[in-house]
Amino acid sequence: MLVHPARTSCAIHLLSVTPATLVVHSPLMSVGRVIRDMARHSMRAYYMPIAAGAVLAASAFMPWVSVGTQRFGGVPDLAGLWVLLCAILVVVLAVLSIVTRKNSRHPLLLVGLCAFGILFLAEQLMERSAVQQGWSTAQARAIVQGGPARATAEPAVAPGAYVGLAASTVIALFGLTVVFKRSPQIHASATDDDV
Repeated sequence: MLVHPARTSCAIHLLSVTPATLVVHSPLMSVGRVIRDMARHSMRAYYMPIAAGAVLAASAFMPWVSVGTQRFGGVPDLAGLWVLLCAILVVVLAVLSIVTRKNSRHPLLLVGLCAFGILFLAEQLMERSAVQQGWSTAQARAIVQGGPARATAEPAVAPGAYVGLAASTVIALFGLTVVFKRSPQIHASATDDDV
């Protein structure tokens, strides 16, 4: 019950709240609503390239090749910076697709293929340079010590390369889905319409 201040001698307002009109807003209710809205969004498929772009960005900071205790690859190298740039571009393209509700699968296909190529070629070149560096170091030590050269450790692919290749493959496959469309079904008509 609300009492008008002009009808009372003091300015006291009484507000009667019934249990049916009481509305409680909690942060958990708003988080649940945001998640529900995200799950019903018409462009929800673009959450997959956002996640794959985040994984690709994380792989840019991981080592790609390991030789013994030495690790090679990642962000200090130029290839690592390019992979990080590709990951940022993937996330930006996917977010813009969600916001504008426009399709950006062709650019995602190109960026995913570029990231895959950069990772694959950089890993191959790093393995080769690690073998050559290990061989030249072993030869230099053998010359200085006056004995035979020892065998060098073989390079191995580090987890960062596998993670990055998998993430870029997911991005490229997502972009490739634009190619696979349902082809129209052609049906032969049994009636003769030339008559």
